[in-house]
Formats: sequence, structure tokens, C-alpha cells
Amino acid sequence: MPSGLAIVVGVWYNIYMKIGISTAALFPEKHTEDAAQLIKSLGAQVAEVFFSTFYEYRPEFSRALAPKLQGLEINSVHTMPLNFECNLFDVTRRVRGDGFYWLDQVARSAQLLGCKNYTFHGYADMGGGGDRRFAFERIAEAYGFLQGYGVNLCIENTARYAYNYPSFFRELRGFCQNIYGVFDIKQARRSGYPYQMYLKDMEGAIAYAHLSDVDENGKIRLPGKGIYNFEEIFKRLAGAGFDGCALIEVYRGDYGGADELKESLDYLSEIVDKLN
Repeated sequence: MPSGLAIVVGVWYNIYMKIGISTAALFPEKHTEDAAQLIKSLGAQVAEVFFSTFYEYRPEFSRALAPKLQGLEINSVHTMPLNFECNLFDVTRRVRGDGFYWLDQVARSAQLLGCKNYTFHGYADMGGGGDRRFAFERIAEAYGFLQGYGVNLCIENTARYAYNYPSFFRELRGFCQNIYGVFDIKQARRSGYPYQMYLKDMEGAIAYAHLSDVDENGKIRLPGKGIYNFEEIFKRLAGAGFDGCALIEVYRGDYGGADELKESLDYLSEIVDKLN
């Protein structure tokens, strides 16, 4: 196989990814600043910072955090979705204003961390109801707002929030042409659709990926500790035009200690090296 290329269904693709970890994997055991420093000590190339409280959304927090993370690339920031994102979809402008106040705080914090991506969930699942056009217009509004700070709004496929079925992303691009998506394999599984359908929906516009594994009983595990074939997953990601950051994102109860995070990080990095 030529260097730097992988084959999927008879087609050659370049494989290039940075492997990292989200601080969400250490929540709530460790505060965000301690989690990020631990991830740095494990040798990760890149990280996502999961802001877990309104306190952490404030720029003052990131101003103090940034010097501690020198040498670690911060790919993206993530917030607790129910804290304020749903406010952005309210019919009342004053309520939406509260959402934009906190979005402004997070955007300023992202700038301080040298981060250009915001992981967005949006509204809770409308169960097939609600005004899709209004919702898409609100997402486009939030996207434009963040662009003013040099931050990309990247919508993640999730089982319980806005992007919970394949074709949503293509529909959304009719209102917000340049938006990017975040591929989350565990959320694809939870939504009941094959993950390949989400890759096809976001093809050419996947900003980064959240990775986890699953065992035979459906329990979330760290990559390399379950049944997924990550060589195949990486090839399929490359086939969908992806060449960004792939971040380990599991819940704290899904593994033992930090040594297991390191093993998973090394496992994924070795697969990327093999495909190069």
C-alpha cells in the first residue's frame, strides 16, 4: 500500500488524523483544569475542553487555564447542552438573549484557548414535532454569531438532541451552507442508525470525531477494549473526506484508571501510523 493511503471499497484515500482525548472522559471525577493537564501528561496531541459549569464558561476561567495547557492543542470546547443551548431556540427574543449571553462567554473563552470549534447539541429532541424551519434558522443565527469570534459552530450527531437522524445535516445545510458536523460513534449507535449513515450525511464536512468502543453487551468502552474495528472506522472516515482530530470521549464509569486512557490513546495512534 502506498505511504499515507488506505483503501475502502476499491478507492484510495489519504489517512491523516490527530488522536486526542476530551476532558469529558474525566468528568465529574476531576475538575476541567486538572483533567486537561492529565491529558497533556498522557502525551495526547490534542484535546477537547468540556466546560461543565457556568463558572467555567467565563473568560476569566480560560484566561487562567490557558498557560497550564501550553503545548497541548485545544481542538474544541463543549458545554453542558441543557445549561443554555435550548434557550437559543425559544420563540421569545429575551429568552434567546440569555442563550446568546452565555454563547458569547464561551466564544471568548475559546479564543483564549486558541480554539476554533464549538461542539453544539442544540435543542432537545422534538420527537418529530416542532417547527424545523425555525430551528434551522436559529442554528444558522448561532453559527453566524460565533463566526464573529472566529469560532465554528459544529453540530454533533446525538440521540437526544437536534441531530438524531441521518439526513438532518443535509437539511440544515440548506439554511447554513458552511456549517460543519461532529461525528460521534456512540451517539450514532444510541440513535438506532448505522454510523455509516451519519458519515454519508456529513460527507465532506466532518470537523472532528468523538470515539468510543462497545462490548458484546452494549456497554461503552474505551477504543480498543470492545468489538469495533477502528482500522475500518478510520478508513470510512477518510472515505468521507475526514482528516481532522479524533477524540476519545467516554464517560468516567466506562473505564478504570488513567493508564487505560493512555493505552487507548496509544492504540488509536498506532492504527493511524499503520495506515500512513
